Amino acid sequence: MSNIELLEKTLPVAPLKLVAMESCSELGQKVNDHIVSFRKNTINEVSESPLYVNYRSKNYLVDCCCPRFGSGEGKGILKESIRGTDLFIMTDVCNHSLTYTVNGHPNHMSPDDHFQDLKRIISAATGKAHRITVIMPFLYESRQHKRTKRESLDCALALEELASMGIANIITFDAHDPRVQNAIPLNGFDSFNPLYQFMKALFREVPDLAVDKDHLMVISPDEGAMHRAVYFSNMLGVDMGMFYKRRDYSKIINGKNPIVAHEFLGDDVKDKDVIIIDDMISSGESMLDVAKQLKERKAKRVIACTTFGLFTDGFEKFDEYYENGYLNKVITTNLTYLPPEAKEKPYFIMADLSKYLAIIIDSLNHDTAIGSVMTPTEKIHALLERRMKAES
Repeated sequence: MSNIELLEKTLPVAPLKLVAMESCSELGQKVNDHIVSFRKNTINEVSESPLYVNYRSKNYLVDCCCPRFGSGEGKGILKESIRGTDLFIMTDVCNHSLTYTVNGHPNHMSPDDHFQDLKRIISAATGKAHRITVIMPFLYESRQHKRTKRESLDCALALEELASMGIANIITFDAHDPRVQNAIPLNGFDSFNPLYQFMKALFREVPDLAVDKDHLMVISPDEGAMHRAVYFSNMLGVDMGMFYKRRDYSKIINGKNPIVAHEFLGDDVKDKDVIIIDDMISSGESMLDVAKQLKERKAKRVIACTTFGLFTDGFEKFDEYYENGYLNKVITTNLTYLPPEAKEKPYFIMADLSKYLAIIIDSLNHDTAIGSVMTPTEKIHALLERRMKAES
């Protein structure tokens, strides 16, 4: 039974409402439009039942804002009632394009600012919603998920704070380490992976990609991305390789131990297309170094797939590596803010996750199982079968 058919046979938990913070207003609007489309032609035979009041609507988005005082202090305002609703709050903590004024000086919003605004909107709901789910595609402070010395444990603290505010579920994507959910064992925590959307974008933009062991290989840029690469390579039925990062633990530069070298573990990549898969591109230094090494090992084409394209150091280095032939394509999602210039790059491919997010929200609103949504193995197999038929 498909997910849509399952939703038609179940009741919603409560009327659906969606808060798209300013940081992800564009993505929120797309998600809203998908949900409107889903529900337009469903439940026709029982649409008059009071159980389905407000089920079909032209807009599920809540009018809200987080204005600032001249000192930089802020507050959250909900401009309509959310009493008794199943409230989903979407936020992008990595959207650095937004600014506010502090004593007359412009200040770009940091992840800390976005997290504070999220808590303000939760506070504005004052416990009147039936249930609150936070959708935070890039998990706040997810790279500070474990303690190795005398240092703060920010991700766990943030999750505990949200749990204490009454959040029922937290939805994220490609969590740096999903085990951080152990900080809130009695609350819902789900980390989704966009591999199906990666494959759709990849097949669409690289139509001549040969999916077999002789022509394709999946590469993990480090040991932390191994589980993604293993799943991806198994789905495609190709071999996998891995780079091991040697770091200098005597130094800390920009908050991390610098990489001394990348050591490759795997079969020969000569004349093969290779897909490097990871959770994020921050500065891109590690990804680019791996791409260059693969090209030096005579790889045919190098394609980077990453859930979050942060590009914290801009695109200059990526442009250089593309022009030199070290990197052919970069696929990333629209789950976090992407600078307008990214979409103009000849190597850039965007995987749209708005429909996927809409399905997740609609499924949760109906309290239906989301196992098939979390692990879309059947959809991936179907996609591969369609591709094989098209080629034959």
